[in-house]
Amino acid sequence: MNEGVQTLRSRVLERYRESGVLDAESIWETMRREAAAKAEEEPILGSYFHATILNHVSFRSALSFRLASKLDNPMLPTMLIRDVIDEAMGDDDAILESALTDILATFDRDPACEDLSTPFLFLKGFHALQAHRIAHWLWHRNRHTLALFFQSQISVGLDVDIHPAAQMGRGILVDHATGIVIGETAVVEDDVSILHAVTLGGTGKDTGDRHPKVRHGVLLGAGCKVIGNIEIGAGAKVGAGSVVLEDVPPHVTVAGVPAQIVGPTRDENPAFGMDHSLR
Repeated sequence: MNEGVQTLRSRVLERYRESGVLDAESIWETMRREAAAKAEEEPILGSYFHATILNHVSFRSALSFRLASKLDNPMLPTMLIRDVIDEAMGDDDAILESALTDILATFDRDPACEDLSTPFLFLKGFHALQAHRIAHWLWHRNRHTLALFFQSQISVGLDVDIHPAAQMGRGILVDHATGIVIGETAVVEDDVSILHAVTLGGTGKDTGDRHPKVRHGVLLGAGCKVIGNIEIGAGAKVGAGSVVLEDVPPHVTVAGVPAQIVGPTRDENPAFGMDHSLR
């Protein structure tokens, strides 16, 4: 990647870290420069980079196209899906703002993510999360059937099953994403990192509020299961493969089956540091 793109990308991320202000124009400009450089480096994918980024005049246009292509179904053509996505984005500015924040979060926390355009182009965790935001918008406008269709398409195509009613914050990293299940009354607050095969599930056939509440800055390790209407406190860390059945206090690490507190967290927000060790 050329030096100009690297400098702009670093400046975008540094500004966001320091102030929390999203510079949407700079993010989109950086993504376009990255896509142009990739098309030059790998000409065989030139048409792909043009279709996904370079042919679009805005991030909104590109994102609606990208998500529609991921949710395509013979019974509901891509253009109709895109119309629904564009309607949601036009009605709720938070959808686009959340997507941009998720891109920055992924670039900041995932060492395998080398630039801002990679989540948008290639990472199904990002795709699934943004598609869920559209399904969530539909759900809260009583378009439950279409919301469930979106959920089904996300699950089949991306192996991520998030109920449309589940509440997802912004600045979320869904890393690898395969096998994630999040139930109807779950809440995931801002700046959470979730690894593959994580379940935020209920405890049987009970109705009502029955799924976990994951607070700000939490790190959920690969394969952990958090079951029931319990709270994972702000800045907590759940070790890989753990089964959590009770509330977890803020800023502690839990691990095991069933999970037990094994000590305090090293970081104020483990989601940022992505340290999965139990030190």
